[in-house]
Amino acid sequence: MTGASGGFRRIGILGGMGVEATLELLKRVHAATEADDDQDHVPILADINPQVPSRIRHVIEKNGPDPGPVLAQMAARLEKAGAEVLAMPCNTAHLYALQIEENVGIALLNMPKLACARAAQGMQRGEIVGVLASPATNSSGLFDGFLAEYGVTSAYPENEAGILAAIRRIKKSGPTQDDIILLENEAAALVKRGAEKVIVGCSEFSLVSNRIRTSVPIIDSLDVLVSEIVKFSGVRVKPPT
Repeated sequence: MTGASGGFRRIGILGGMGVEATLELLKRVHAATEADDDQDHVPILADINPQVPSRIRHVIEKNGPDPGPVLAQMAARLEKAGAEVLAMPCNTAHLYALQIEENVGIALLNMPKLACARAAQGMQRGEIVGVLASPATNSSGLFDGFLAEYGVTSAYPENEAGILAAIRRIKKSGPTQDDIILLENEAAALVKRGAEKVIVGCSEFSLVSNRIRTSVPIIDSLDVLVSEIVKFSGVRVKPPT
């Protein structure tokens, strides 16, 4: 598949939420691409903007500015620079997806929606998917609506304070073994409540998703987004090892 320039289609990344998660996305896109030379890789335009207003302060604490206008401006800049589709490695920021989409003429690869579609594959109506995500997305019902399209029910950690503290710690200084233990315990609790699968629905948690041990399949939303980016761009996909 080729873009307007005659090469692979360009991806515009709305990044910086957080910075390490954005870099992890770029790393995984690179790793997922079968390439013999530089020219075989995905062309990417990235706006890494750590100054996007806090989603947690706006949604949970209700004392911060709306991030939507800033995200919409970033999207418009990326489109003007030549991006042919947008991607955003922050699940909570998708609460502002409508503001982004209304400000551009290109699509947004919606990470939570794509992750829910992947998780729902092979599931029966009424079955449960656990979601390890920010309390901001949980309280807004972001994942609930997407899973409900497939007749699947969502469940969230009851320890919201612990989850939020882990997100803040990881943003500040990176993940620790204590964070991994917390996520494993929360995933296990979701399984006890009937979860057949668990979505890693926070990109900070994606940094350690391969180290979370659980008895059910884990769907990392960042991995799902990577797959869609590579597919949309039209590069060769590296076969699984």
